[in-house]
This record gives sequence, structure tokens and C-alpha cells, in this order.
Amino acid sequence: MRDDRRGTSRSVRREERLRRRTRNRRRVLVGAGLVVALVATLAVATALHLDGNIGRVDIASGSEDRPEDIDHDLNILVIGSDTREGIGTDEYGTYTEDGANSDTNLLVHISADRESAYVISIPRDSMTMAPSDCADPSSTVVSGEMRQWNANFNQGGPACVVKTLEGLTGVFVDHVAVIDFSGFQSMVDGLGGVDVCLPRPVHDPDAQIDLPAGEQRLDGHDALGYVRMRKTLGNGSDLERIERQQAFMSSMAQEATRTSLLLRPDRLYSFLDAATKSMTADEDLGLKKMLSIARSVKDLGMDELTFITVPTEPYVADPNRVQWDQPAADALWAAVRDDTVLPGQEKQGGQTEPELTVAPSEISVKVRNDTRSAGLAAQEAVSLDAQGFRASVVNAPPTGQTAGVTVTHAVGEAAAARTVAAAYDGARLKVDEELPVRTVQVSLGLGAPNAEEVPNREGDAPLPEARVHAPPAPTQIETRTADQDICG
Repeated sequence: MRDDRRGTSRSVRREERLRRRTRNRRRVLVGAGLVVALVATLAVATALHLDGNIGRVDIASGSEDRPEDIDHDLNILVIGSDTREGIGTDEYGTYTEDGANSDTNLLVHISADRESAYVISIPRDSMTMAPSDCADPSSTVVSGEMRQWNANFNQGGPACVVKTLEGLTGVFVDHVAVIDFSGFQSMVDGLGGVDVCLPRPVHDPDAQIDLPAGEQRLDGHDALGYVRMRKTLGNGSDLERIERQQAFMSSMAQEATRTSLLLRPDRLYSFLDAATKSMTADEDLGLKKMLSIARSVKDLGMDELTFITVPTEPYVADPNRVQWDQPAADALWAAVRDDTVLPGQEKQGGQTEPELTVAPSEISVKVRNDTRSAGLAAQEAVSLDAQGFRASVVNAPPTGQTAGVTVTHAVGEAAAARTVAAAYDGARLKVDEELPVRTVQVSLGLGAPNAEEVPNREGDAPLPEARVHAPPAPTQIETRTADQDICG
């Protein structure tokens, strides 16, 4: 009898333990579910909060025929506004009563393969053609007026800057972000400061900074003074200040990489909260899009992030201003438009050339000489004919402002264009919907190489000796990469 009672007692205890475990498991599951729900709710709330921080602007205002969005490479115009709102002072120079100007203008070009990115500085003192009235769709760059670059923002906001840039360069701007002084300060503080290197001590009352020589870490306040000062360091020119700003941006990129910013939710939130509070952007550039862009370039090396300044020369009418140096600037914008390497640079090794699938005899090639080297197009047509192409010369007056070789083809005819492009090292491909099938046009610009044999050439006749050469391409485009030593 006693053994039965003991057995019953053990059985009851086991059942009680099972019930407790079941209750505890349910509590854990319910608790885990609550945590997941809480995290998800916080994530959504955070995203809505950060998105809500961003002001919005219509960048298509005043544009009648602005191109549609593109699918692959990405161009983001970043404008630094010189408004002092939000920092509680009118320091860092004299406040502009007539409204804000664009203190800094950067076009960030991200390649379609996400293997390179260019950050192009547009000097604020550049004198260029601009629409007389940016709000009027019929007012264009061609029919406009000569104007200092930073006045475009003052006259018509981001939309006017976009309209002017696209009209001058043919480069389509996908997104715009405007950051003011307060936002810049907060972004630097969100990174925990940024390292800079000064060749000598700097005391600049206008910039509100007093710094010793050498490498040092700056907080947001001093960093803003550092990137804005002109008269105290160097020759006082805006171009030299741009060089300093590019070095600072390199240091920011190095800091974000060193601290694994994207992998630190606390620091990332702090940085994004600071950035978005003082940001105005186009309607499509929200937090989700920004994070998507950031993730798409997460494997981009610091040596693949290149800083460039639009090539300039003195503006004759005013020695305190500059104008874009043509055709060097055209060569730079062509590289952005066509998503190719910068003038004078070579593609990175290890890239496999696509197989040529269209025979030369199937392709009609029209050759245009866009240089002032007489006879260049006729010579190149003969070299292409010798390889089986059906080549002819396009008689059009040269502009003398394009660089390299551009191979234009109809929609769906990229394979034929690749066969032609194989004859010219570094040739760019471009689509033209008006070209007929199996017709490819070759445009020879400054620095264009002479034709070489394509791998799938037909016939064995030797190519004629090249006696005419294109004038050399401009070499004024200077660059720096984000991995360079800040003290270098």
C-alpha cells in the first residue's frame, strides 16, 4: 500500500513539473513574441521618425522635359546650404539676408556595378550659363544668362540647381539632399568627431576656430569652421578650400568604415537622426532608399571612392571668379553620363571582356570626326573596312569638345556595338533610339586612339598605317581617393 502511495506521489509530481514547464515555455514564447513585436514597433517608429525629420522639395519644378529615372548608375546631388538656422548664431561668416546660397555642391556618382563612386565638387564661384527664370519651363540654359553657380540655389532652390546642372552637362540627377550648417555639425558629432591634419596652427575669428598644427580630432563645431575657412589657410581661394573639404570627406569615410557605422545600430541611429533633422530631399529619397543605397555600396573600398573638382580656368571678366575649362570639364561629364572610368584612368584589372557575337560584315559603321584633325574619320573608316565592317564617313562640323571614342547604337544592338568598340580601347557605349538596326556610329573625340584589330575580324588584309591622330585629351582632371593619408 505504501509503495502504491509513493508511486502515485511521484506521478503527481512529474505531472506538476510538466505543467510548470509548459507554463514557463508559454511565458517564454509570449515574452519572445512581445520582444519581437516591440523591436518591430520600435524599428517602424524609428523609421517614421527619421523620415519625418526630412524636409521635402520638388526637384522637377520648372522642368518640362526632364528625363525619366534610370535603372542602374546613380547620381545624387548634395548641396550644402549656408543658412545659419539651427546653430543659434551668425558666425562662420556674414549672414546672407537675401536668403541662403549653396555653399558646397557635390555630385555623387555611383557606378551601376557598385564598384566605384565619384564625388565631384562644383566650385561655388564658377560662372556658367543658367536659366534666366528657373520656374519657367521654357527658360533653359541655352537661352539663359551667365550666373555665379551658388546663386542658382538662392534664385530657385534645389530645383534650379538641378535644372542648371542637367542643362549644362546632360547628366541626369536622380536625387537631391540639402544639408545646412547645423546638420553638418551634428553629423560630425554623430561620428564621434573626425580627424584632420593642419600644416600649421590656425587662428580664424571668422570661422570661430583656434587650432594647433598637426593631426587632431575635431568636433562638429570646429569641423564646420575648418571646412569653411578661406583666408587663414592657403591662398584664400575657393578651389583650395575644396581640396581641404575633399580631404575632410575622405576622413569622414575612413571614420565611418573604421567604426563599422552600418553595423552599430546605436551609432547609426545617432548619425541618421542628426543628418535627417537638417536635411531637405526630393520626395523619393527617404530613409528606406538611403539605407538601400548604403547597403548597395557596403563592399566599396576606400580606394574606389574618388574625389574630383570640375576643371576650371580664370574667368576673364572677373579675376575673383572661375569658369569651367572646356573640354576638360566635358570629358569629366561624359564619364559620368556614360558611367565609365575618368579621363586618363584605366579600368581595374581582372574584368572579363564580353564575347563578340556579331560579325563585322553584319554591321554598318558611320564614322564621325569630332576633332579638328582633318582626315581622321576617312582613315578610320578604311581601317574598319579592312576588317570586314561596312564603314562610311559622317560629314558633320567638329565641336572639338568631346573626348575618347563613343560608340552609339540602336536599342537592342549592344552586341553589334561591342564588336565595333573592340577596335577602340576605352570606347564608351551609348544608346540612340533613332539609329536603324545593325547601324553603329563611331564618334572620335580628343585623345581617341586609332583602330586596332578586333578579335573576330574578317579577312587578312593589313590595317593601313595611321598617319592622322586625334589631338590629346585634356589631363587637367586631378583626383584623390578616400584611402589617402589625411596628412598626405
